[in-house]
Amino acid sequence: MTDEQLALAAQKGDSAATRTLLEKYKNAVRGTARSFFLEGGDTEDLVQEGMIGLYLAVTDYKEGGMSFKNFAYLCIRRRIMSAVRSASRKKHSPLNEGVPLPDGEGKDIPATGDPESFLIAGEEAEEFWGKVRRALSASEYETLVLYMEGLSVSDIAARRGVPVKSADNAVQRAKKKIAKILSAR
Repeated sequence: MTDEQLALAAQKGDSAATRTLLEKYKNAVRGTARSFFLEGGDTEDLVQEGMIGLYLAVTDYKEGGMSFKNFAYLCIRRRIMSAVRSASRKKHSPLNEGVPLPDGEGKDIPATGDPESFLIAGEEAEEFWGKVRRALSASEYETLVLYMEGLSVSDIAARRGVPVKSADNAVQRAKKKIAKILSAR
């Protein structure tokens, strides 16, 4: 059977045809994946994305257009490029590279220990929150406090009467500024 016939058979539920095409083109996926770099990932992550692209080529192939081989290469390449673009966008970097914030003013003081440790911890927390107040705008500080209280970004936006995007931007700016303060410690 030709690749085109195998793809059409796979679309009709022939799992053997699907396996045959996936096996036949897996080296093409590996070769394509090696020519790209995924920040924060490795080649196997790109191979996995390429295999998804190949599977989509099998399920989406339409007779009468380009050859299955060309369609498969196109789907593989697009899926891998999409993964690389997505990873380089840094959209989720605040989540992936986030720095945990203290629980709140005065809450990071230890409940047990000697009085000197208790006093020093309290002074350090006070100093930290003073730096935070100076580094953040009033809007960022208010947004941060609401965020630390557990409100979602949409709830913060509603409470403050601002668009959700503005509230999200304020949270992200506050996190970045606090990360700088923490890294300077």
